[in-house]
Amino acid sequence: MTDPQQFDLIVVGSGPGGQKGAIAAAKSGARVAVVESARSVGGACVHYGTIPSKTLRQLALDWSRADRLERSQKEGQRALPLNELKSRVESVAVQLGATVREQLERNGVHILRGRGRFESPNEISVTTPRGARKLLRAEKILLATGSTPRSLEGIPVDHEHVVDSDSVLSLSYLPESLVVLGGGVIACEYASMFACMGSRVTILDRAPRPLGFLSPELSEGFVTAFEAMGGVYRAGCSPKGITWDGFSVNMVTLEDGSFVEGEKVMVALGRTGVTRELDLDKAGLAPNERGLLEVDESLRTAVPHIYAVGDLIGPPALATTAMEQGRKAGEHAMGATPRANPGGLPVGIYTIPDIATVGVSELKGEDGRPLVEGTAHFKEVARSLINGDTQGWLRLIAEPTGERIVGVQIIGEGATDLIHVGQLAIQGRQTLDDLIENVFNFPTLTEAYRVAALDAKTRLSD
Repeated sequence: MTDPQQFDLIVVGSGPGGQKGAIAAAKSGARVAVVESARSVGGACVHYGTIPSKTLRQLALDWSRADRLERSQKEGQRALPLNELKSRVESVAVQLGATVREQLERNGVHILRGRGRFESPNEISVTTPRGARKLLRAEKILLATGSTPRSLEGIPVDHEHVVDSDSVLSLSYLPESLVVLGGGVIACEYASMFACMGSRVTILDRAPRPLGFLSPELSEGFVTAFEAMGGVYRAGCSPKGITWDGFSVNMVTLEDGSFVEGEKVMVALGRTGVTRELDLDKAGLAPNERGLLEVDESLRTAVPHIYAVGDLIGPPALATTAMEQGRKAGEHAMGATPRANPGGLPVGIYTIPDIATVGVSELKGEDGRPLVEGTAHFKEVARSLINGDTQGWLRLIAEPTGERIVGVQIIGEGATDLIHVGQLAIQGRQTLDDLIENVFNFPTLTEAYRVAALDAKTRLSD
């Protein structure tokens, strides 16, 4: 290899965290390089994860609504044009990948295609697709290599009869039945999408409830909506193995000896960090058993000039979080003090219907005092009735006297957009009266904030 190219920051991985970290550093005038092994930038988020799955979700909703309309006019159910949906998913991914590249190049970021690995704590070698090797050196390095589906002994994934979250979109037709192993975000999102499209979906979850990091009410709301679409949720189930009958059925055997059959099986039992080919030992780093790296509040690893963000550092492993982590790491690496997020980061889960939260979720404050809550049920909101999506609710959580809103929880179609009103209310230290006295367009979903605030205000006077 020739003498190393010098940069201020080398970013390994071009997903949400890597992209935002590179741009944040470049905006400060730093010389930044992004190393990406895939053909296109954007990471798994753009090409396998967030963007494809959310595109499929929207198309599934559109198809389901059109199908209900057509079936109301004549008997029979239309066949789902899955190939057409997949074409749309691929189109969106390509367009967004091009946008990510343009943003990086516009900010002066150097993009190098190839597989990066440490040669020393400050040096990254890049092996290009044609086998050439380049050596890069920088004072700071940001790792944003993402994650890959976790594999378990006895649960083989052949990407045909048994798929994972990266290969589920490669299915050539809509299965009549689908068994989903896992109760996390990815499992629940895909389970609800396929149920919406007409598959008989069964979720097998080891935990007592799905999406266990959410409040019990939100988890229960998901299960209610999922079962209303014909889905089955089974808690406390531990898969032991999967066998295929050689024709059309997979049999999932559980540890208690029972089994569940499905035409296809999707394994969504977590993800592991992509660290195996980084040669982390040459940088003085060692991942845990899940391939994850530990970081401090500034996203620095045990080697202070090396940062890590996104799926590589574990939960919540959401694109929104990765973007913010990347921004903070990029700014901190260049000596800046990243701005704080007084309202906390929003969480958006794209099940059907979607779920969103921001701020506190417990009804007890840091000082032990009970907080007050107020709820607006979407079945009582005019816009929801017009839309035909009346499932779910919006809940406000406020300080005991109502002087400050501290948390918002929403389940219902449009929740991931609607949550940002609550996020701004928390950041602006808004009160219940501020929402009550505000004027919202009629009819809109945002009226639910006023309804929930009025409900909370009534509870204050009880």
